[in-house]
Amino acid sequence: MKKILVLLLTTILVGLVCQTALADPGKEKAGEAAARAWLSLVDEGKYAESWNQAATFFKGAVTQESWIQSLKSYRQPLGKNKSRKRISSKYTRTLPGAPDGEYVVIEYRSSFEKKQSAVETITPMLDRDGIWRVSGYYIR
Repeated sequence: MKKILVLLLTTILVGLVCQTALADPGKEKAGEAAARAWLSLVDEGKYAESWNQAATFFKGAVTQESWIQSLKSYRQPLGKNKSRKRISSKYTRTLPGAPDGEYVVIEYRSSFEKKQSAVETITPMLDRDGIWRVSGYYIR
C-alpha cells in the first residue's frame, strides 16, 4: 500500500512539473497581445476585419458572412465594452476539437453597456506563419 501511495504521489509531482514546464510566459504575453488587438476590432464593430485578422483555422471553420452575422446577433446587442479584466491565461498545446498546436486560452471578466457582467473567452494560436492570431471567441 505504501509503495502505491509513493508511486501515486510521484506521478502527481511529475505531472505538476511537466505542466509547469509547458507554461511559457513569453508565449502567453504574445497571445494576450494578439487577443487585445483583435478584441479592439470587435469592440469597434470592425467585424469583417476581425475575421480577416483571425487564424487560418478560424477562417476554415466559419465564413466571413457567418462570423459577421454571429457578432451582430450576439455581441452587438451588448453595447460598448465598458471594462475588461483578465481572469486567467493558460498556454496549452491541445484543445478539444482543434488540431494540436500552440494556444493561449484567456478569460476576461467584462462589462458592457447592456450587460453588467460577462466572461469572454478568447483563444489565440500560433498560426502557420509564426504569428499569433485568434482562433476562437466566446461570451457567456
